[in-house]
Amino acid sequence: MSQDGPPEQSGIRGLLRALPVFACDLPTFTPHSAPDDPVALFVDWLTSAIGAEVPEPHAMTLSTADAGGRPSARVLICKDVDAAGRWYFASGSSSRKGRELAVNPHAALTFHWPRQGRQIRVRGAVATTGAERSAADFLARSPASRAEALGGRQSQVLDDPAEAEAALRDARARLEADPDLVSADWTLYALTATDVEFWQADERRRHTRLRYERTGRDWTRHLLWP
Repeated sequence: MSQDGPPEQSGIRGLLRALPVFACDLPTFTPHSAPDDPVALFVDWLTSAIGAEVPEPHAMTLSTADAGGRPSARVLICKDVDAAGRWYFASGSSSRKGRELAVNPHAALTFHWPRQGRQIRVRGAVATTGAERSAADFLARSPASRAEALGGRQSQVLDDPAEAEAALRDARARLEADPDLVSADWTLYALTATDVEFWQADERRRHTRLRYERTGRDWTRHLLWP
């Protein structure tokens, strides 16, 4: 018997290995001229991604872990980044990510922009930003998004789709009666980075990796092996 596995597995393996990698023209990255602050470099790369019309460049993977160390990940939108090295995102506190952050307030963020062969990886502690800022973030959402957040039970088992439709109709009615209504569950989180890594792909696989590590109020930079 072949050791390559069943035909369907071999077919998928061949399909995956035949896919092109780094097929686009890649930008250059010179680490020695990078700014001292990772936020400045993040903004530079983000601006470049927007200019290159990278789809949804503000989308990022948020990775969390429960009390037992079991990880989970999902893609959501980065809401803001500030000069202190805090990356912001929002969610319901009763969702899986909210529950996991409540017992293990550490997380990782990953931005991936394939058209430019770039990744940015951010790790750090996560904290809530308070009711006022969470409410402001909720009210900045579109009416449809507010209704979904207000009427949804994110991550819970849905036995009947009709139940979700009824909850959404009820949420819309509540918002029409009170446009300033805020979900008590909605939370704006801030991840304070302890380290940030910038990864630039190279067609020859001589990838460039630059990691920033927080040392007090300053940052130390390290060039990493590909």
